[in-house]
Amino acid sequence: MEIWRNGSRPSTKGPEDWFTGAVRIDAPFGGDGGARVSGATVTFEPGARTAWHTHPLGQTLIVTAGSGRVQRAGGAIENIRPGDIVWIAPGEKHWHGAAPECAMTHIAIAETVDGKVVDWMEKVSDGEYSA
Repeated sequence: MEIWRNGSRPSTKGPEDWFTGAVRIDAPFGGDGGARVSGATVTFEPGARTAWHTHPLGQTLIVTAGSGRVQRAGGAIENIRPGDIVWIAPGEKHWHGAAPECAMTHIAIAETVDGKVVDWMEKVSDGEYSA
């Protein structure tokens, strides 16, 4: 067993290639010894969001603070808030992030297949985000 104490690991900035706006990633975790689960706590400042992307085995988001948005390709933008759990199916193209005027934090959990947990695509345009 390992325990990573809150605040014992540095925060990282969400890479500009994969995110629009200010995004902070905290407490990333991953399995050892053949375990495939990985994840992190991710905080999006107002208006910040991921690029479009997919996950080979899907993704679970657990919203812990603020107000956010999530959308699958071809679907409507859905508002998400603390306590909501979002399941994104394997291969489903989607994005997620904060609401325009409120930050949002979620825990993101996904499984790794052959060393890959995500396939990043194009950024979500301001028009797509505001639709």
